[in-house]
Amino acid sequence: MTDQNFTRVRRFGMLNVFLVEEEDGLTVIDTAMKSSKQIVQAAALKSLPIKRVVLTHAHDDHVGSLDALVAAVPDVEVIMSARDARLLAGDFSLDADEPQDKIRGGLKGQQTVPTRELVDGELVGSLRAIFTPGHTPGHFALIDERDGTLFGGDVYSTLAGLATSAVTNPLFPLVKMGTWHPPTVLESARRLAELDPARLAPGHGRVFEDPTSDMIKVIDKAAKRVGER
Repeated sequence: MTDQNFTRVRRFGMLNVFLVEEEDGLTVIDTAMKSSKQIVQAAALKSLPIKRVVLTHAHDDHVGSLDALVAAVPDVEVIMSARDARLLAGDFSLDADEPQDKIRGGLKGQQTVPTRELVDGELVGSLRAIFTPGHTPGHFALIDERDGTLFGGDVYSTLAGLATSAVTNPLFPLVKMGTWHPPTVLESARRLAELDPARLAPGHGRVFEDPTSDMIKVIDKAAKRVGER
């Protein structure tokens, strides 16, 4: 392995799937849409089996190929937060202690039921799970403890410039349009910036090297726009 332990599969110019190499095979982070064949082909090029799928959250552009991928790899482990597994199953209710904002974004769901609950702080292979709610109630990010790569889901995007999903990026507004609670996104964005990652691998856009100072800048800018300061 090089100092980067992952492969990016880019779909439709805006969706990212990441294949992370582990000792026992590959961990797939998110599945995008209409992407199962491309994911299987990328795994074949690595000559490594797909062992598990970790879903950062339940939006269609991140889970849309889950059923097809499970059909292609029937014994794959599917890992997701229990909170967003409810969204995956079509339950859009809010808990009493959650902000009572409308849950947004494409949520057609999938038939697949996750086989394992993703828990804050746990290790999935080399990936440390980080609870980062806001975009959805049960959103998670993951950081590879070997090389410092932060797989941030939709807390940040880098398509048309680095931004958080707490505010609208005029050149790529779709991530903000799917955000449930912007102030909570900002809290999650700060938590991720404090990790000082070597690189940011978002759900949308390019992999961003040495991102911490820029992450802090976009957090400060976003905080003013959502009225936090």
